[in-house]
This record gives sequence, structure tokens and C-alpha cells, in this order.
Amino acid sequence: MSEMRTEEEQVQAIKDWWKENGKSLLLGIGVALAAVLGWKGWQDRQAVEAENASVLYQNMLEATVSGITTMRNPNADADQLATAKHLAEQLKSEYESSSYAKFAALLQARLAVDAKDYDAALTEIDWVLSHQPTAEMQLIASMRKARLQAAKGDVDAALSLLNGLSAGRFQASVDELKGDLLLAKGDKDAARDAYLAADKALEQAGARPLLTMKLDDLAVKDK
Repeated sequence: MSEMRTEEEQVQAIKDWWKENGKSLLLGIGVALAAVLGWKGWQDRQAVEAENASVLYQNMLEATVSGITTMRNPNADADQLATAKHLAEQLKSEYESSSYAKFAALLQARLAVDAKDYDAALTEIDWVLSHQPTAEMQLIASMRKARLQAAKGDVDAALSLLNGLSAGRFQASVDELKGDLLLAKGDKDAARDAYLAADKALEQAGARPLLTMKLDDLAVKDK
């Protein structure tokens, strides 16, 4: 009888515990399941969006290549570049946080530069810079923006932009661009200093023939 009473007491203890804690336990399990399912759903959506953006970007590249061919061949389909631009805009509006959208904007900026539409190119570059690019992409976009500013005649703004960059492994490229801009301003001494800084930054990576030519050209002009 004592054993039976003990079992009954254990059963009753479990019932009492369930009455007191069952609802909160079920709620906790529900929350955990919702979190797991929500996370999986988010991952699935991200994968689908990345795939869709990838397809759009590939279509944009194909249209761009066809459009460039069109510019060289009047008999080709002249609507391809317009299609490429439309797809780029779609990427920017529907998948603006993706790398594909930023790459599309950079490509559209390049095409605008080729057409000498520097304002349109700057608009594309500024879009990239305002949408949280990676550190490397931000640096590349900033250098392109500096070139565009210089092309529009605002060399001082371009130099100011470059001076504010944290270049890291791209320091040589930034210094070389500074040299180009300073030379365009007619400041040969400052240009030489920038080229020398670029050359020094390349000590471990090896020399750049074009940079060496720029330094040699300045030395020849000084003689």
C-alpha cells in the first residue's frame, strides 16, 4: 500500500506541476518553433532573392554586351542598351541591398562615362555609395567618383575625396590617382610626391610600368 501511495503521489505531483507550468512550457516550445521556422523562412527568402537578382544581373550583362555590339554595328538591335538600363533599374529598386544591384549601378556608370554623360555616371556612383557597399566597393566607387569630378573640372573636390579615404591595400592606386589629378592641375612637384608615395606602397607588390613611366616623364620634363 505504501508503494501504491507513493506512485499515486508521484502522479499527482506531475499533474500539479503540469497545471502550474504546462502553459508556459507549451508557450516556450511554440516560441522556439516559431523562431526556428521564421529563421528558415528568412533564409529561404534570401536564397530566392539572391537567385532572382543573379538572373536579372546576367540578363543585364547579356543585354549590355549586345548593346555595345549595337554601337559598333548599326544593323544590330538598338534597344539592347535600353533593356540593360531597365534591368539595372529593376535590380536597384527590387534588390537594392544585393551586391548585384551595386555592380549593375557601377556598370551603368561606366556606360555613361563612355557616352560622356558624367552627371548620369555620378548619379549611379552616388547610389552605390549611399547603399552600404563593402569597404572595397566603397573605395573603388569613390575613386571613380573622383575621376568623374575631375572630368567635370572640379579637381579640388576630387582630391579632397581621395584624401579622406582609408585605402588599405589600394593605397598605391589612390596615390597614383592623386598624382594624375595634381599633374592635371599643373602641380608637378606635388604630383611627383604622390607618384613616389604610390611607388613606395608598391615595394612589396612589385612595380607598375605605367607608374614608372609617369615618374620618368616628370624627371625628363624637369631637365
